[in-house]
Amino acid sequence: MPELRYDPIRSRWVVIATERARRPHEYVQKHEEPKGDPSTCPFCYGNESKTPPEVFVIAPEGRKPNTSGWEVRVVPNKYPALRIEGELKREGLGLFDIVSGIGAHEVIIESPHHHLSLGDLPVEHIKKVLIAYRERIKDLRKDVRFRYILVFKNHRAEAGASLPHSHSQLIATPIIPPVVVQELNVAREHYSRKERCIFCDLIKQELLLKDRIVYEDEDYVEWAPFASAFPFETWILPKKHLHDFALLNDNDLLKLAYVLKDMLQRIKTVLDDPPYNMILHTAPSPHPRPGREYYWSTIHLDYHWHIELVPRLTRIAGFEWGSGLYINPTPPEEAAKFLREAEIGPID
Repeated sequence: MPELRYDPIRSRWVVIATERARRPHEYVQKHEEPKGDPSTCPFCYGNESKTPPEVFVIAPEGRKPNTSGWEVRVVPNKYPALRIEGELKREGLGLFDIVSGIGAHEVIIESPHHHLSLGDLPVEHIKKVLIAYRERIKDLRKDVRFRYILVFKNHRAEAGASLPHSHSQLIATPIIPPVVVQELNVAREHYSRKERCIFCDLIKQELLLKDRIVYEDEDYVEWAPFASAFPFETWILPKKHLHDFALLNDNDLLKLAYVLKDMLQRIKTVLDDPPYNMILHTAPSPHPRPGREYYWSTIHLDYHWHIELVPRLTRIAGFEWGSGLYINPTPPEEAAKFLREAEIGPID
């Protein structure tokens, strides 16, 4: 029997279509995207001049800027969605609002290895990628024009990746994106009524029930959400309450790198390396908002940073666009079981 499940974080209903239930092998598709040529790839060693100058790098001491020898490199996007130059203006046009397209759009080149994906890298190297995330968030928050910094990864062309060389992206925006506003408002409302973090409550509940847990250790939990909008959707959350990813130290990031690799390896094994989108949701920039200086005054108590991964296995069609209801043909309990039982080998 199909079910409608309510997502308390997104305040939306999801259809779990059990009568259409699909197993992992039914999602597997043959991928024939071009691998690209490392000799011309702008993200490979020797081609640093093909990108804008780097804004952050992890490399041995003494290396000259914008040369080979780096481990993780961050550069401005050559074709940015938003531009960092200019004055931020807000104006009305009748019933419409216009905000100038000020922001930052950067590419985090995860490694110099052209054919390795993020989940294939050693845990120690994944930690360096996470350090790049953290440092760029901290640096861009210094700009008072930016209200939110979203880090995301598109894996494979079907998920939006324009180049095969593994990379993540970062976009700083002059507004807080609506999906994040929804999470922030839900978290604040829950805290105002119960004086507890809704994410912490969910963690406690899921660890008690166990049937949607994929993996857990002392510090992090990996699960398939109760009202997953997409098949094999998987989240990582820290067990300890923390609203801001940028507050993690290097040791915290090393532990997270282990769990992140675990998640990516399980998805790759069960679904044969599918296209996916990965998103980091963290607290917005801490600058006071004009006229709303205390707008997010409880955020350090009520919000909880997390990573979301959505394999691109189904398509959004007319029903989803017209109703706002998503149809998920794989119950999260089954998805969690497949992922939990995946044989992925040692994580190192």
